[in-house]
Amino acid sequence: MSSRRNFIKNIALSAGATSLISMNTITASASEDLVLVEGSSANFKAIKVEGRVVTNGKGISNVSVSDGTQVVLTDKNGYFSIITHNQREFVFISIPSGYEIKQLANGSADFFYRINKTKTTNTVEFTLKPVAESDINHHFLVLADPQIQKIEEAEQLLTESVPDMQKTIASLGSTNVFGIGCGDLIWDKHELFEKYNQAVKNLSIPFFQVFGNHDADLGQRSDEKTHTTFNNLYGPQYYSFNRGEIHYVVIDDVFFIGKGKEYIGYITEEQLAWLERDLANVPKGSTVIVSQHIPSYTGYFERNPTSSSLGAMVSNREHLYQVLEGYNAHLMSGHTHFNETIVIKDRLVEHCHGTVCGAWWSGPICSDGTPSGYGVYTAKGSQLEWYYKGTNLDKNIQFRAYKAGEHPDFKDNWSVNIWNWDAKWQAYWYEDGVRKGELVQVTGRDPLSIKLHEGPKLPEKRKWVEPELTDHLFLFRPSKTAKSITIEVIDRFGKVYSELYSL
Repeated sequence: MSSRRNFIKNIALSAGATSLISMNTITASASEDLVLVEGSSANFKAIKVEGRVVTNGKGISNVSVSDGTQVVLTDKNGYFSIITHNQREFVFISIPSGYEIKQLANGSADFFYRINKTKTTNTVEFTLKPVAESDINHHFLVLADPQIQKIEEAEQLLTESVPDMQKTIASLGSTNVFGIGCGDLIWDKHELFEKYNQAVKNLSIPFFQVFGNHDADLGQRSDEKTHTTFNNLYGPQYYSFNRGEIHYVVIDDVFFIGKGKEYIGYITEEQLAWLERDLANVPKGSTVIVSQHIPSYTGYFERNPTSSSLGAMVSNREHLYQVLEGYNAHLMSGHTHFNETIVIKDRLVEHCHGTVCGAWWSGPICSDGTPSGYGVYTAKGSQLEWYYKGTNLDKNIQFRAYKAGEHPDFKDNWSVNIWNWDAKWQAYWYEDGVRKGELVQVTGRDPLSIKLHEGPKLPEKRKWVEPELTDHLFLFRPSKTAKSITIEVIDRFGKVYSELYSL
């Protein structure tokens, strides 16, 4: 297994820089320029940022406004004021429910202004437009790890993945749809951000972007120096917004340690303290959805106990969980290139997504057998429903079955990979129309992944990819006289997926 395959120990970052210029009063168009003042942090200087959040010329009250540390609310007329300083880059709002998500020229969400560090007072105005229809019910897509490294992979994203997503978005039949790019938008090659942005624009929905380890500026002496390119393209790497009855948070849990390409999964105190202040304005019992690149937790290390977890899950996750206590929380992540849904606590669900690029654009599946694809979520009030959509597969295809003899490790059994499985799903098998029992859950490898990925010569494009152990694999053993087999899978929402196999 190569060092690249063992991504939890060593994952390459990327270098990049953007030209820097200064500006005067912050205006509505400034966020599309996204520029820094070079050397502005040499001496500490207090800066007052004041302004208003308005719609149709009228102020909007109780909107959260932040500089990344402080969080203040607009008054009854929509006014706010923050005393910040020249160590902060942005002031941003938590977009309130009921208002459209503005977009930058690159298709990503526009909710922030860059602080003009040459001025002691900045005046800003956030202008919002009411949604055309209520956003109490809304939808979003989660795209984990598009991770394009080569121009042909970018073209595959644009010509295969995007058309599939366009069909999914159209099928939702709603104007209230947005996307979350869950990190590793590209793979170290910053020039390919343009292609990723083109994919986002082609989807015609606003996107909120998450900072991933392959989106970072490589070769910096500290974590704080690794976000410049990302910030210049998409704004702050942690922030919040609202849709309907749900509060959304994006955080940066990739902590680059300034040693080669190494990083750990870690949430800084600055972010945890900000999140506490942000959630102080969200009633307990609300649904809160947190998007991050590295999962807070994964079962990978139970399946592979000798591996190091520092780069593959969040080391200080228990402190994140404490901040989220009292909320119905869902954590959205990617990074691992396998699919896993884990109920961590009674009110906390981790969704680690299979990836848009699958096993690094080396074929149609991830290393655990999950199809290349993305998550599709529907919010109905404060309730959340979801499914995993395989690229170029019908949304009702939620498992893959293998007949006896097809799995080299369980030759006498049928095996079934149910990639979005969690503890509230059910799975049964029928022989000649008669239910025989539940499928038996095991830890094992996916037979198609074994066929496509196993060995030093496979896959041809990324030879370090190997089949991944997964616990969403299931077995059953029919009789040798069976004439037909039916597999029935029921998800946590009562949706039934079944397939009949004639023998």
